[in-house]
Amino acid sequence: YARPSSFSRGMRIDLNGVTILLISGTASIDENGQSVHIGDCGAQTRRTFGNITALLETEGATWRDVVRTTCYLRDIERDYAVFNEERTAFYGEQGLDPLPASTGIQAILCRPELLVEIEAIAMFHPESKA
Repeated sequence: YARPSSFSRGMRIDLNGVTILLISGTASIDENGQSVHIGDCGAQTRRTFGNITALLETEGATWRDVVRTTCYLRDIERDYAVFNEERTAFYGEQGLDPLPASTGIQAILCRPELLVEIEAIAMFHPESKA
């Protein structure tokens, strides 16, 4: 997002040998801050997971370190099946077992064209990543 921004994309907390990453709500936004995949919940979901993956990588983490997600859908009745199908496929590609704890919520998102927004919490021991 353009700077200055009114929030951090994520916050890193180092606590007694454990790193906690709090990743802000992330959506289908490109590197120029533009919404992408307008009207396509599946594509927005994939882009959102890709954006979170990039954030995790900047801190030396992966999806295997994610312990919790909160998933916001503009229209949960209409889009949940597609969203969940994409999420299940993505988690399968990542080889996740166990899966992160998660909550799905219907919400009005910050841009009217966005259908999905996800926030995440990751926890890991940085020394084990070296």
